[in-house]
Amino acid sequence: MLPFSVEIKPGLPIAEQVVFAVKKAVAMGQLRPGDPFPSIRQFSQELKINPNTAHKIIAALVSECVLMTTPAVGTIVVEPPPGSRREKAEFLNAEIERLVVEASNLGLAPTELKAAIDRHWKKIGGA
Repeated sequence: MLPFSVEIKPGLPIAEQVVFAVKKAVAMGQLRPGDPFPSIRQFSQELKINPNTAHKIIAALVSECVLMTTPAVGTIVVEPPPGSRREKAEFLNAEIERLVVEASNLGLAPTELKAAIDRHWKKIGGA
């Protein structure tokens, strides 16, 4: 059994949905630094996906410094990378720009976007 839940929605790439679900599980504390992560085989069987897709997902999470794979231990959740708050915020600039553009295209005011962000922040247990 996976230590997090993922709801696969049609029309979106499975890999992107699962990567997001893992990141969300880390943000919500369902997955903590040092926790073991399923092997590619276990992962693909649990999600009923192709092992190549499972490998692609794990590789993406490793490249994004969410997971680490070592021969002796296997795959584990890692501590968030060090960096100043400003450096971490800069890392999100492209995502924030996309969000702002989408909100603008939908006709949302900045206050409405901020309220939506605040709701989601509380939902995942952010401080």
